[in-house]
Amino acid sequence: MAEQMDGKDPQQGKDDAQRLRSLTGILDALEKAPHDGRVSLGNVVDEVGTRAFAPIILVPALILISPLSGIFGLPTIGAIFIFLITIQKAMGRSNVWIPQFLRRREVGEDKLQKALDWLRKPCGWVDRRTHTRLTGLVSRPANLVTILVILAICLVIPVLELLPFVTSFFALAISFFAVGLLTRDGLFTLIGYIWIGLSATLILWLVTGGSGG
Repeated sequence: MAEQMDGKDPQQGKDDAQRLRSLTGILDALEKAPHDGRVSLGNVVDEVGTRAFAPIILVPALILISPLSGIFGLPTIGAIFIFLITIQKAMGRSNVWIPQFLRRREVGEDKLQKALDWLRKPCGWVDRRTHTRLTGLVSRPANLVTILVILAICLVIPVLELLPFVTSFFALAISFFAVGLLTRDGLFTLIGYIWIGLSATLILWLVTGGSGG
């Protein structure tokens, strides 16, 4: 009765939660976010849901590996957002709190749609290959380590914004970690760690000018 009075359909809620277990489902949710030429971060969070930590971490990470990462300031905003969400996850909060200055951040609807279209193919490829495995890497203790690594990456991304599009490499690592958390697929967590090592090597090479000495 209470659910009917609130206008909420329990089955619809279950269906929405199931859709958010896949990357393409998250992209669908982003497309459904209310807009009037521009889409705010608050609209996106409301559409995904404040209890869905892994999807909310994954959303900005995916955006930061899309062509939108070239927008000056966006990687830093994304890193702040991911940091706030992840720290709340580490503290054991059941609902996400997001400050108004982040909720009001907007991106043009056309730019967002192009980014989503660009992400469709790789996200579909990942969805077809995720399943529960290497569960030791997505256990509670392992997830705590993953969360701490994500926090560390978020602290580095604003500095890396000085190097165009380089932030996308570390955002991709966060995406791998988020997929592991979302689907309990430890292989993607492992890939995330490997990718961090490769990305750090690339950054070092860029900073030193590719010189061996």
